[in-house]
Amino acid sequence: MWQARWVSDQLCRLHIDCEIVIIRTTGDANLNRFSAIFTKGMFIKEIEEALLRGEIDLAVHSLKDVPTALPNKLILAAIPERDDPADVLIAADGVTSIATLAENARVGTSSPRRVCQLRALRPDIQVQDIRGNVETRINKVERGEVDAVVLALAGVRRLGLNARISAKLGPEEILPAPGQGALVVEMREENLDLKQTLRYMDHAPTRSATDAERLLLEKLGGGCRVPLGALALWQGNSLRLQAVIGRPDGSEILRGEVTGSSPGAVAEEMAEFFLARGVKEWLQMFA
Repeated sequence: MWQARWVSDQLCRLHIDCEIVIIRTTGDANLNRFSAIFTKGMFIKEIEEALLRGEIDLAVHSLKDVPTALPNKLILAAIPERDDPADVLIAADGVTSIATLAENARVGTSSPRRVCQLRALRPDIQVQDIRGNVETRINKVERGEVDAVVLALAGVRRLGLNARISAKLGPEEILPAPGQGALVVEMREENLDLKQTLRYMDHAPTRSATDAERLLLEKLGGGCRVPLGALALWQGNSLRLQAVIGRPDGSEILRGEVTGSSPGAVAEEMAEFFLARGVKEWLQMFA
């Protein structure tokens, strides 16, 4: 809703009237059964269907929820400037880092990407599968059901819950999901006037950086359940892509970094690096 309101506000500045239409998705309806009913695009499927039927003109998503293959006739018309893509640790008082968590601390997350990176850092951590929205997960820490949770900084900040953050996690600790921190506006490709209107919202450095992250995911044949972290950043005219992939239990983890001039080039080089080191076996666990 925050994201939809933000896009609506941008269009209102152009004197375009907007109505926000709330659509309940499979993911929204099954937050407590995520693993059992997981499918690619589970947080956007019903929204895209409404878009294709012409019931809505635009769809607003978190980019990390959007599969790399789009339905026919739909395009990603705008990717605005990305918020901070980092993850954060929210823990009981006194905890200021993953290192200062108590021995055998219970950390809540449902993300295989976070699980493998957490276990690589702290094999003693007891990872607990956790469901629900941001506030529900934070409340589990406050009630003592878990000692900490790991969440996306952008979502915590958008809800005004910055004060609950115990530590921001750097890329050397936990790399974010491809596209994390960015939102995207999706539309029917036939609507050329609207596409032109949305161009001013598109942030070219964000689009190209997230393209690299998503192309890597595509080349590895994965979805959002694959334990892949990726972060691309422009440094002058060079695009630096950092990535990590691991076994779900964190017993093996592989990190890589490449620099190049285009999203396709860095994604291709990183994919080749991973595949040459036998990660296909790990990926098959999430096929």
